[in-house]
Amino acid sequence: MAGKLVVLNKDGNTVSVIDAETGDTTTTIETDFNPHEVVVSPDGSKTYVTCSLGGKLNVIDNETFEVTKRIDHEQFKFPHGVATRNSTGDLWLAATYSSHIYRIDTETDEIETVFPTHQDLSHMFAIDADESTGYIANIGSDSVCVVDLDRETITATFSVGAEPEGIAVDEHTGDIYVANQADDSLSVVDSNSYETKYELTLGNNPIRVVPSPDGEYVFVPNRLSDDLSVIDTSVEREVRFTPDREMIEGGTQPWEIKRIPVGVWPGGTVFNDDGSRAFVANNKTNDVSVIDVESLEEIERYDAGLHPDGIDYLPE
Repeated sequence: MAGKLVVLNKDGNTVSVIDAETGDTTTTIETDFNPHEVVVSPDGSKTYVTCSLGGKLNVIDNETFEVTKRIDHEQFKFPHGVATRNSTGDLWLAATYSSHIYRIDTETDEIETVFPTHQDLSHMFAIDADESTGYIANIGSDSVCVVDLDRETITATFSVGAEPEGIAVDEHTGDIYVANQADDSLSVVDSNSYETKYELTLGNNPIRVVPSPDGEYVFVPNRLSDDLSVIDTSVEREVRFTPDREMIEGGTQPWEIKRIPVGVWPGGTVFNDDGSRAFVANNKTNDVSVIDVESLEEIERYDAGLHPDGIDYLPE
């Protein structure tokens, strides 16, 4: 379990660097106002933190744990969801209130491209396994944008449930998982047709979607029911249903197999590299739940700062 957790304390304006094995906070970093989401650069040398109400993207050096640069732009109105590509070294960011997309070079930390989604409240960003396509959840439009990352253009927009926020791509199947916070559902969408294959009812206010490294599980924190939905991606069932509620005999489908009680207002969730542990930031209890993935139980809590939200894992 060697490694560190990078936890954003959004109402403390700090980042806690926590030993993933012991739970000890080794470093506290001051950031700009209201840090929300975080991603480590492809080469592991930097951490990027969106300070949403401060309108900045903070760049942190992972050796000194100091903020070395603050990136901003006139359309940085609540910068939020971030994702990176290992193949090209670029960072993609969605600014929620302006509904603009940014591509940033992580070598120079310069903004290279900006364009609008033409949707409302573009919030979280996910990238598929071959790093050619990005997906953006648009809370206000009940939709997801499909982005050709090489051509830097939106190629499609499809509808999902009410107020989609959390989004991820199953790298093994290509399916797109979307957490719809207003109707407590998880949409599983075919990445070729953009049709919803399955819709699962989860806990109250599902807010993030995080696949395990081996693809066996998808974890979804439910913010208002204070628990973590565990989705088995290939549960055998005697019957299953299409989105039109037509029964199909046999087959497999993603299915919620458990809800794990965690802290109050769970949000950001991350696995360690080998997938043996998951960590869930609990906003209202100011701590991080440690989940043993084999037993699917919470085994410990780590203290964090004021109202932790975004979280990432930094390997040793």
